[in-house]
Amino acid sequence: MKLIVQIPCFNEEETLPVTFNDIPKKFEGIDEVEFLVIDDGSKDRTVEVARELGIHHIVSFTNNKGLAEAFSTGLDAALRLGADIIVNTDGDNQYVGKDIAKLIAPIVKGEADMVIGDRQIMTIPHFSFVKKILQRLGSWVVRQLAGTETPDTTSGFRAFSREAALRLNIISRYTYTLETVIQAGKKNIAMTHVPIGINGVLRPSRLFKSIPAYIKRSMATIFRIYALYEPLKIFFFVGITVFGTGFLISLRFVYLLLFRGEAGHIQSLLLAAILLIVGFLIIMFGLLADLISANRRLIEDTLYRVRKMELDEDKD
Repeated sequence: MKLIVQIPCFNEEETLPVTFNDIPKKFEGIDEVEFLVIDDGSKDRTVEVARELGIHHIVSFTNNKGLAEAFSTGLDAALRLGADIIVNTDGDNQYVGKDIAKLIAPIVKGEADMVIGDRQIMTIPHFSFVKKILQRLGSWVVRQLAGTETPDTTSGFRAFSREAALRLNIISRYTYTLETVIQAGKKNIAMTHVPIGINGVLRPSRLFKSIPAYIKRSMATIFRIYALYEPLKIFFFVGITVFGTGFLISLRFVYLLLFRGEAGHIQSLLLAAILLIVGFLIIMFGLLADLISANRRLIEDTLYRVRKMELDEDKD
């Protein structure tokens, strides 16, 4: 069984050696361990340092494309390199390397296809109280939408079986963490979590500039990905709300006209008619989006089969 540890990097010449040296080079149940660095357009000596460390594989971007693109490219490269298990970790040594053994254990035993490291957010000393609450709230929202039990959905320390990696298709250009959890839930990928430790901070986070910016982008990502898989639920909820509001206004108009003899209120009647029509159209859009979503699932299944055949041929 072959394990590839992928490390997305952007200007990590100082932290990459610490990260690499912190990771054990042998694991129980694993025959081969290889390392893959995805250089996300670094301007420092990240690539040279990776070569000096003896990193087996390096993929370089000519410019910075973002964490989601680096992660997705890493999965594809690892699959082509014949990985049976892929572990993703950060280049800033945030995660404890020896905990990779915990991550891959459920996959080696055949109990899961995707394992996420639970940082136990509330115990992290350098996280502010506000950040801890927001992380917990965000994870709760994702759990409700994805139908999973993952307590730390933003953790980037995670392991994937070959099967799980083949089924994931990253769409977001911001971050892969929330998207992959929602996708795994909707695609019925066997997923679990294990408690992990974290190391001290070597550098500030580069993922977001401020908490409001992080919330805004995370909410947009969650809504977009959920809408891809459950468009009818979203459109129906919005449509029935608009339609219901129009219906209530129309009932008020009828009541005033029939029981109180109040003529007029044409504005209310017009508003009710507009809301009823708009609500109905939104629901119809939801039905259309649901049909498109079903077609997308067929396309994803076809893509999975094509990728699997292509990679199996390369492996042979």
